Amino acid sequence: FEHHIFVCTNERDLSDARGCCSARGGEAVLEAFRKELTERGLKGRVRANKAGCLDQCARGPAVVIYPEGVWYDHVKPEDVPGIVARLKV
Repeated sequence: FEHHIFVCTNERDLSDARGCCSARGGEAVLEAFRKELTERGLKGRVRANKAGCLDQCARGPAVVIYPEGVWYDHVKPEDVPGIVARLKV
């Protein structure tokens, strides 16, 4: 793969003050990436993966793209097309 997109889907106890990416929509963001990559014909070149905790709980859902090491926070499904458009593929 030319790029790996890691989307935090970590779940924390609801009593944790930091919150968690799962409760903030991490799974929906991951599915939006997978759909967008398929629609753009990038499946096989770019992979969207579930990630455990990326240690950015209060800023979630968090996304990191490698090999660039670019981070995004507070990502929503509607942000995904713009993020994918920035990839150099």
